[in-house]
Amino acid sequence: MIVGILSDTHGRADMAALAVAKLLEHKAEYLVHCGDVGGPEVLDTLAGHPAMFVFGNNDDDADDLAKYAKILGIACGGRHGKLAFAGKRAVVTHGDDQRLIHRLIAEQQIDYLFLGHTHQKLDRREGRVRIINPGALHRASVKTIAVLNTESDDLQFLAVPDKGR
Repeated sequence: MIVGILSDTHGRADMAALAVAKLLEHKAEYLVHCGDVGGPEVLDTLAGHPAMFVFGNNDDDADDLAKYAKILGIACGGRHGKLAFAGKRAVVTHGDDQRLIHRLIAEQQIDYLFLGHTHQKLDRREGRVRIINPGALHRASVKTIAVLNTESDDLQFLAVPDKGR
């Protein structure tokens, strides 16, 4: 499975649209948004594709986002969502709940932990758990996303040129 990962759009639907297009160019079969969506327009960019998002610490309109996502057919993982890809298990969270992150790493029950929040890309292993932060599409000097092949475990970070603000 090719998983496209993005995070921290903070309402930048223009950047989300560019990111989704780039992820699809790289054959992403499933899209994951790691929170701080920032508005329904960002969810529009995920519509029509298998996708999940979680809430970030700046998603004050969580109830509205969840309702809108349901209309669009996008999975809402709440504060943290669980996924499985051909025997590989993943948890998606925003990254602002350090207790959850420490617990998931200590338990060593998942293969991947997808998160955002720091606006900095990250690829690190702690035991069995591979922690992946795609970077951010807002308030980052270089806007980045990530593509993960869960079969080969290959990860690629991709820059997304900021054509807007």
